[in-house]
Parts: sequence; structure tokens; C-alpha cells
Amino acid sequence: MTTGRYAFPPEPDAAFRPAPRVPSGLFPSGPPSRPTYREPHPVTGAGVASGAALATVWLLLFGLLGRGVSGYAWWTLLAGGLAWLVALLLVRAGDRGVATGVAIVTAGGWSIAAAIVAVRWASSGDWPLW
Repeated sequence: MTTGRYAFPPEPDAAFRPAPRVPSGLFPSGPPSRPTYREPHPVTGAGVASGAALATVWLLLFGLLGRGVSGYAWWTLLAGGLAWLVALLLVRAGDRGVATGVAIVTAGGWSIAAAIVAVRWASSGDWPLW
């Protein structure tokens, strides 16, 4: 174990300097040896939540345009397709967090529409989309 002092006292006429410390490497002392890349639009919880809220309102408004199960399903498919196009645009040139929220809610909205169509089909025996 070292204390940072010389084993023997220095010469009386020499200037006192502590022994140099060699870094362990755990905490680098100089600049990084490689460049550090940062994402221009990092994914944040607020971005995902805002994208999810906007997509929910979007799908809800389009879903309300349908008068029955088939209308609801077709309007939801159309609204989801448009939302996914916007999400792809946001992934490429915008906020990836908002695009993630939009994509998650759109997939959930399509799943709900598919479940409603399947329940109607199972209960009536007639395919409801034609």
C-alpha cells in the first residue's frame, strides 16, 4: 500500500513534489480514445406517451365514423395505415419516441378491431367485412 510519499525524505535543497499517481484505468484521465456518438432525438417516456395519446385520439375519431362493425374495422385499418406512415416518417426524420408510441397504440387498435370482427363472425357465422 502506498501513501503517496517518498520512502526517504527528499534532499533538503530539492523542491518537494509528491510521487506521480498512475491511474488504474477505472476512471480515465484523458479524452476518450474513440468518438462518442449521441442520438439526435433520444427516445423519452414523454415522447412515447404523447405519441400514444395522439394515436389513441386518432384511432378513436376514425373508429367513430363507422356505423357498424364493418365500418369500424375498415376505418380503423385506414387510420392505422396512415398512422404507421407517419410513424415511419418520424422514425426517419423526427422523434423516435413519438413514433414508438404511435406504432404501439396502432397495433393495439388493430388488435381490438380484429377481436371485434372475430367475435361478430363467431356469433353470427357470417364474415362481417364484406
